Amino acid sequence: MAAGTAIRAVPVSAGPIERATDLTGVLMLKHENLYLLTDAFGDIHADSRGLGLYRDDTRVLSRYELRLNGSRPVILRSSSGDGYAGSIQLTNPDFLRDPASKRDAEVVLRRQSLGIVRDRLISGALRERITVRNYTAHPEHCELTLALSADGADIFEVRGMVRERRGELLPALETEASGGGLRLTFGYRGLDGIVRSTFVAVSLPGRLDEGSTLCFEETLAPGAAVTLEVTVWTAHEPWVAVRDTDPTRRFPAVPTVAVAEPETAHREWVAAMTAVSTGDAFFDRTIERARADLRLLVNAGPDSGEHYVAAGIPWFSTVFGRDTIITALELLAFSPRIAVEALEMLARRQSTVDDPWRDAEPGKILHELRNGEMAHAGEVPHVPYYGTADATPLFLVLLAETYAWTADDALLERLWPNALAALAWIDRYGDLDGDGFVEYQRRAPRGLINQGWKDSADAIRARDGRSVTAPIALVEVQGYVYDARRRMAELAARRGESALAARLVAGAAELRERFERAFWMEEAGTYAMALDREKRRADAIASNAGHALWSGIAAPDRAARVVAALTTPEMDSGWGVRTLARDQPGFNPIGYHVGSVWPHDNAIIAAGMKRYGHHEAANALIGKVLGASRYFRDFRLPELFCGFQRDESPLPVPYPVACSPQAWAAGAPFLFLQAMLGLRADAPGRQLELVHPTLPEWLENVVLRGMRVGGAVVDLHFHRSDGVTGVEVLRKDGDLDIVIRV
Repeated sequence: MAAGTAIRAVPVSAGPIERATDLTGVLMLKHENLYLLTDAFGDIHADSRGLGLYRDDTRVLSRYELRLNGSRPVILRSSSGDGYAGSIQLTNPDFLRDPASKRDAEVVLRRQSLGIVRDRLISGALRERITVRNYTAHPEHCELTLALSADGADIFEVRGMVRERRGELLPALETEASGGGLRLTFGYRGLDGIVRSTFVAVSLPGRLDEGSTLCFEETLAPGAAVTLEVTVWTAHEPWVAVRDTDPTRRFPAVPTVAVAEPETAHREWVAAMTAVSTGDAFFDRTIERARADLRLLVNAGPDSGEHYVAAGIPWFSTVFGRDTIITALELLAFSPRIAVEALEMLARRQSTVDDPWRDAEPGKILHELRNGEMAHAGEVPHVPYYGTADATPLFLVLLAETYAWTADDALLERLWPNALAALAWIDRYGDLDGDGFVEYQRRAPRGLINQGWKDSADAIRARDGRSVTAPIALVEVQGYVYDARRRMAELAARRGESALAARLVAGAAELRERFERAFWMEEAGTYAMALDREKRRADAIASNAGHALWSGIAAPDRAARVVAALTTPEMDSGWGVRTLARDQPGFNPIGYHVGSVWPHDNAIIAAGMKRYGHHEAANALIGKVLGASRYFRDFRLPELFCGFQRDESPLPVPYPVACSPQAWAAGAPFLFLQAMLGLRADAPGRQLELVHPTLPEWLENVVLRGMRVGGAVVDLHFHRSDGVTGVEVLRKDGDLDIVIRV
């Protein structure tokens, strides 16, 4: 950039970092690793919502407030429907000659005389065009101000973690561009030795007032308009590379921010997926929103050319082993490449060491990877952190299921050593006490107490209120291990490793028998949530047992009772199955894992019901969760919502800090479809099974176009008539047998 020679250092300060406890009314934009959270006016300010511009677990802009003639504009409309672009329309309030005077102060400009439009786009950087138009018959003087700040807060701080000390806010640097406009740089020197810089470029000449407030003045003729373009971007550099740098070099060239990149990425993403259309407009909109959200969640990985679907916005814009795997499983019939990318990324970061600080052991699949200051400075163990009992067996399930859909021999060959390492972890490290079950127990001082998908501290419960002590064996984890062993046995046999295959088959059978004895609760008619250190059952009635249906470990003669237990009014809210039954001690419909409803949990449960032949129960559950999606903004299923009973709360109640969009929630409608239609692939055998396809009463048609099974591509039409679901093959390119099983 050609910058002016006048460089001015401006002292900066930042207030305390407020914990985010509510996401009500937040507008979100994202493209790859940069995302923006503002209020409905388009502003960023300190409050309980964690507003800001974020990159790599760091808030790089913590204040961005627009004022017109000293007043906050009045909102007319705001939208962020595309996810990467949005528009906010505003107007002026009454402008008073003396705002501090009494109510009868003279109005010098009546409200709704000026129009203000904030058009914004994220594509590598944030670009906003602020246009003010004069709709009066007289010239009007306008002063536009933007108050700016960058606190460099780590995402863990925003979520409430208290630090003993922080890094240093560097003086802001201001200069004028030779072609007009202003440039401003904020810097935060972290305890990890990284300087996180935020650059702001504005297109009009102006001044910088106290408090890092940019001011622009313009007199608008009748009908005239002025546009201010603001560009915000970031750089993360080692302090040693910055401290002795000529200040003029801290103003890099302003990046070009164009809509073409995110538009093209979105278009290509949609084109590569199996196309879905149904006879229900609401379901179609839910599918379209979910598909767009999954693309919105794609991040660039740390390695060159690496991409993955992040877990959720705003708190989990990173890779999570469990979330990444389950999302990929939900999407396999519609986008196999998500699974391939997930497997390869996780395999590259599979642990090869025993490191208690990170709860890591050889062969283990990561739980969470962070790139912020606190992770790099060793304040949290997420570099990556491995504290999860389920990601490793789920990795094996995903590998086998991906092979079933793709017949990708090269992928299987490439990841076979990782698969063997994961199996070794299950046997050597997963079973902590030699009882044949995979357990978890935290070793990392700052690690998670609970290490299943319900990982909050109060999630694992007994009905009598006693604490559940580690090592803890979760019901769903045993199912994942069972499924992993069976699937890996099939792959081992295919590879000619008969001894390994036999050992895995025997291990799965032994685990199932042991599981039934230890986890089944005859009186409750379902499985216990977990076993504790003393092998006592954590016997609270919870949704976890539904995962035993999905994995296939549940005994066939007990499946009907498990389904019945999951569909009682105590478990079923009317909007979906709760995480914990409402008649259990500790139930809280607003609790994270103790009474709320999670769409992905319900999708897994519905798929499990389908697996055991309970087609109508599965469809009833699917209809309830999809019914809830109608009441969320843009038909977007959130990470979770509250578990209030439907007849007591006519609308689903949002959870205050739920991620939205969230990956496995966005994947849930696709797993719902897979369950309804009974899709089961055997690409190596060139076969697609449709196992008892059953459309619910409210859905008459589903058309899938471009579904890939190995090297074949098919279009299918499912239709319901007189209560019976039929299937028509519209197109079949390639060698593939389509078998319908009823």
